[in-house]
Amino acid sequence: MTTSYKHEPFTDFTVEENKQALLAAVKEVESTLGGHYPLIINGERIDTDKKISSYNPANKAELIGTTGKATQDHAEQAIEAASTAFESWRKVDPKERANILFRAAAIIRRRKHEFSAMLVKEAGKPWKEADADTAEGIDFLEYYARQMIELADGKPVHSREGEFNRYIYTPTGVTVVISPWNFAFAIMAGTTVAPIVTGNTVVLKPASTTPVVAAKFVEVLEEAGLPKGVVNFVPGSGSEVGDFLVDHPKTALITFTGSRDVGTRIYERAAIVQREQNHLKRVIVEMGGKDTVVVDNEADLELAAESIVISAFGFSGQKCSAGSRAVIHADVYDEVVEKVIEKTNALTMGNPAEADNHYMGPVIDQAAFDKITSYIETGKQEGRLVAGGDSDNATGFFIRPTVFADVDPTARIMQEEIFGPVLAISKAASYDEALEIANNTEYGLTGAVITKNRAKIEQAKQDFHVGNLYFNRNCTGAIVGYHPFGGFKMSGTDSKAGGPDYLVLHMQAKTVSEMY
Repeated sequence: MTTSYKHEPFTDFTVEENKQALLAAVKEVESTLGGHYPLIINGERIDTDKKISSYNPANKAELIGTTGKATQDHAEQAIEAASTAFESWRKVDPKERANILFRAAAIIRRRKHEFSAMLVKEAGKPWKEADADTAEGIDFLEYYARQMIELADGKPVHSREGEFNRYIYTPTGVTVVISPWNFAFAIMAGTTVAPIVTGNTVVLKPASTTPVVAAKFVEVLEEAGLPKGVVNFVPGSGSEVGDFLVDHPKTALITFTGSRDVGTRIYERAAIVQREQNHLKRVIVEMGGKDTVVVDNEADLELAAESIVISAFGFSGQKCSAGSRAVIHADVYDEVVEKVIEKTNALTMGNPAEADNHYMGPVIDQAAFDKITSYIETGKQEGRLVAGGDSDNATGFFIRPTVFADVDPTARIMQEEIFGPVLAISKAASYDEALEIANNTEYGLTGAVITKNRAKIEQAKQDFHVGNLYFNRNCTGAIVGYHPFGGFKMSGTDSKAGGPDYLVLHMQAKTVSEMY
């Protein structure tokens, strides 16, 4: 990518004007709550007998809106529409496909606070997290548009005398996009437009907890000039619609972000060649992590504590990149733990729609609340509870940021992805042991090392087995075009979203050789 690319700037909410702008956007979104968004198949609005209802996790009685709920018949219609549209869309000039993304990005930029306010209400995101989510979505559109323009003519290959050879990229086909709720705008948008800009067509099945923001995004794509059938909006249940879309013989590519269990199941199902299927399906999956912040005895301890807390509790720990584990060198263990406790106890929590802009909001729903509080009870048996531990779901799904110290590296809360505001801390006798502990899970998504020792930094580059490794900072917050994102091991296919190799995963390389 050229050096001229710059990511969408984050909004500074300490500026009163910006604060008032978001408050106004929240009020505007609140005035539209309860709306209905039907399926969109081949450009047509289709209503359904059953609905998906989206509620505010900070105020669980508040209905954000409803969407249609697709059946297998709807899914079949969507696949057929995408398959038909593919025949013309694949031949559209890549630069024109890119221009649609540029136009969509411009529309979203003008409505940035509106989309952020929707994330505040539908996903329970604090202002800073919602703003970053919207900015990342804009980044994905502009970055992938620029990448497609660069790839439009393929890559250079050699030609012999009397011969002209080209190496070009062609679209793959119908793409099933199954997007997550935690980055309900950014990842949903990025995984939708990457296949679109590369000439594929899409059947989008967004997360059932955050379908309204996805519906709003599809409306933006239509406004930007996307032809009918190129993207088809089909919210529905994973067991009924998701499996059907994955198994369909006309599905060429599947892109999924979510849990390890669902991701591996998709990977397995996609490997089966169905009747009338004449290709092997491609799968891009990002499945999660159990990410570690390693603190060396040659570290800035204030920076270490700050990095641990930010990594663990941003968006209530509901990130696959969340640093839910800290491994601290014995020499500085007690001091860092005390700093972590102090910083954790200072975090504010509440309804993110309020003007006082809490650091943490709710977790996403009752199922998440139950799972996380169950892990907290497990943690009380496996470690020393030093912060948090309490929860309240009377109005919304709120769980205090929780820290367990003195946890064995093989304990469940050190090994299993909790996806909530729960941090487990282990002590390491040496830096080598700290890296061993950091690697002892089945995941390998992100990690951070806090140290002033250059040799130890170089060692971690080789020995810390994660897809995104950060030094002297937190392990979350990858920026499109700056930190291509994806992990090793059971964290997924390491497909590096927001990076220079991502778009080619959605295309087929074709060699064309002509004799003069």
